Amino acid sequence: MTAAAVVVVPAVASSAEGRPQVLAVEFDNDVNPVTRDFVAGELKRADRENFDAVVILLDTPGGLVDSMEDIVQAELATKTPVVVYVSPAGAEASSAGAFIAAAADVLAMAPQTTIGSSTPVGGGGQDLPDDLREKAVEKLSAQLRGLQREHGRNPDMGERAVRYGDNWNDREALEENIIDLRAPSLEALLERIDGQRTKPKGAVLRTAGAEVTEVKMGLWKQILDLLIDPNVVYIMISIGLIGIIVELWNPGLIFPGTVGAISLIVSLWAAQVLPVSWAGLLLMLLAAAFVGAEPFVVSHGALAVAGAVCFFLGGLLLFEPSGGAYEVSLPLLIGVSASLALAMGLMVVKIVEVRRRPVEVGVNTVVGAHGVVRRDGFVFVNGELWRARSETGQALRTGEPVEVEGVEGLELVVRPASPAA
Repeated sequence: MTAAAVVVVPAVASSAEGRPQVLAVEFDNDVNPVTRDFVAGELKRADRENFDAVVILLDTPGGLVDSMEDIVQAELATKTPVVVYVSPAGAEASSAGAFIAAAADVLAMAPQTTIGSSTPVGGGGQDLPDDLREKAVEKLSAQLRGLQREHGRNPDMGERAVRYGDNWNDREALEENIIDLRAPSLEALLERIDGQRTKPKGAVLRTAGAEVTEVKMGLWKQILDLLIDPNVVYIMISIGLIGIIVELWNPGLIFPGTVGAISLIVSLWAAQVLPVSWAGLLLMLLAAAFVGAEPFVVSHGALAVAGAVCFFLGGLLLFEPSGGAYEVSLPLLIGVSASLALAMGLMVVKIVEVRRRPVEVGVNTVVGAHGVVRRDGFVFVNGELWRARSETGQALRTGEPVEVEGVEGLELVVRPASPAA
């Protein structure tokens, strides 16, 4: 267990009217690398621009442990007093959010909000394997106990929230000294904490009548946050693999290959920041290999079915079990896999139809065709001149309509065509 105990007094920032300056950071998302960078960046800004306090307006169901730990470290290292306010009504600070809340110099909750439920679980909410779960529980409970103790709050929260998954509403949390206070609004919170000395930093808060600067994630951060959505990652990988396969089937189309390459690059970027399982990724690559081989191998659809199954299993295993809330939607998995199987099934049917058709190229295509005799024993058939002879051995008369009976070498065998022909 590691606790930070740094005593600092932040520089005083005031507006032209002498009002204290407070930076309010809206955090209403899951905990991931994008939101981590956003929050950490705003905490650095608070130090850089000498704000009197920074308030994190927290509403999160949790997320990745690594990203949570980075945010906690940023809170502890920030010279500016950090206030976490779980709001608005109905908000939660669950799982990783409870750690972010506990690391604050001042922890407050709005009415009808909750905190806790920090038991580590797998991507779909399932229990972790016993050995992995025990290690995670011991580590996380120690971290949460330490954060609560260093900030003068009830350390038992760490044991109960992590080991047993306990959850508290705002009133219960205040009664059990899990939080510092309840406040109906941000303005009321800033008035009530004015003049308090924080633990363990020892900074005196100046927040009464403060001028509040509110910040939200910008458009670019929102786009990045969308791109690391597990469902979007799965779709991008699927589009990338299928696009490249189509380009290999039909070289020169350009568009499928271009879209596929871009999708794969973007999905690989997301794979860098999310807990992607290599087993799931390899299964999806295997699915692409099966689908790509289908037109060239007589498998009667077996490879297509195997590819669809691999796509489903690959998406199911795409993220590590310890990845928190990261998983691919089951309906999406079924939909993509079923669509792939259907598309490949239709392609297999077309391939079989083509293979069963009679040959449509070469000399055999002129058998049964009608033509006209030209000079010197040549016959004009299907836009081509052929040397020909009559099946009876009679001389061919110029202008006579004939029907091709067969082909011997490069010479046609013909007979007079019927009047109807």
